[in-house]
Amino acid sequence: MWVFLFAVLLALVFMALFIYMYKLAKKDFLNEVVVTFKDFPSSDRISLFFISDVHRRIISDSLVDSASGKVDFVLIGGDLTEKGVPINRVRENLQKLKMLGPVYFVWGNNDYEADVRELDALFVEMGIKVLTDEGVILETGDGGIINLLGIDFYEPEDRQEGLMKVMDASVEGTFKILASHTPSIDGELRREDEVRLVLSGHTHGGQIRLFGFGLYGHGGIHHAGDTVVFTSNGYGTSGIPLRLGAKPEVHIIHLSREPVE
Repeated sequence: MWVFLFAVLLALVFMALFIYMYKLAKKDFLNEVVVTFKDFPSSDRISLFFISDVHRRIISDSLVDSASGKVDFVLIGGDLTEKGVPINRVRENLQKLKMLGPVYFVWGNNDYEADVRELDALFVEMGIKVLTDEGVILETGDGGIINLLGIDFYEPEDRQEGLMKVMDASVEGTFKILASHTPSIDGELRREDEVRLVLSGHTHGGQIRLFGFGLYGHGGIHHAGDTVVFTSNGYGTSGIPLRLGAKPEVHIIHLSREPVE
């Protein structure tokens, strides 16, 4: 009798945990952060909406409404989609993001599971700028210049070659931001690359963390030499639609110059 009751109780606990993990994975968390640099090329504050690892999710209207009017541009850090996601869902998500400002995109590994030609055609149709080992120049209101760079998704053994292509396409003497789906690109950066900020996702913050431990580190900010590396937990999930200890997140990142003491 006691064994049966214990089994029922255990089953209820696991069921409750499963429901909690499923609901957590579907929540919206919009984090606003300020990142300052001594050499930021503008006295103005530049803000971007950063979203990564959407996968199968539909971006909520309330999330877009919360960011409306607060950002200068949008950056998608890869894994916008994956195999089996209807192209109309991707279109709907892009339409929502375009309401916030110009949209830039870098490829993630799961994006290549989709119909790449169809996805490329959609980007062209909607005016989404894809950064594949290249960059764009963004000018601030007071004449500052930011070089937004994007690296394609590479396997580790080919990543250095890809980074060299990006750096060859960069503009010397500018404030460089590198969008890379994988945060481990920080191990390939050289001081002479002069990348000041890396924006990445891919790891989902571990997605499911038990007692604080996961397959990957939690999202956040760390430094690699003079480079700030910003990693997001991502918006969607991979494999199973569950999260634990690594909430889904998107970000408004405010970039500004450090105040003079």
